[in-house]
Amino acid sequence: MRALVALLAAVPLLAAAMPAAAAEPAKAAKPAPAAKPAAGRTVEMKVTDDGFVPEKVEAKKGEPLTLVITRLVEKTCATDIVVKDYGINTPLPLGKAVTVRFTPTKSGQVRFACAMDMIGGVVVVQ
Repeated sequence: MRALVALLAAVPLLAAAMPAAAAEPAKAAKPAPAAKPAAGRTVEMKVTDDGFVPEKVEAKKGEPLTLVITRLVEKTCATDIVVKDYGINTPLPLGKAVTVRFTPTKSGQVRFACAMDMIGGVVVVQ
């Protein structure tokens, strides 16, 4: 019984020793802010029987460009997209959207094509 009385007498001392923040209820964590979409231009492209559609894309020098490419046909040479000027060589699996990003650094034309350079198009950079 004495031990119980001593324990009850110690409770107020323990509460006084705790920092005030610990006595406050925990605050709910704030959700992370939603990610902002990438700056620049995004162009949806398809690989069809006609090749890359569209085959001409316009962009601005220094502005990030995102190409979202979906290959819709199985029998095509365009199973990859190659942008030699930017060291890009990315597979294009059938039916799956693939994202390719780069920032044009000079005005003019940037060629993109299949790995065999038979089917392609251009990015016209202003």
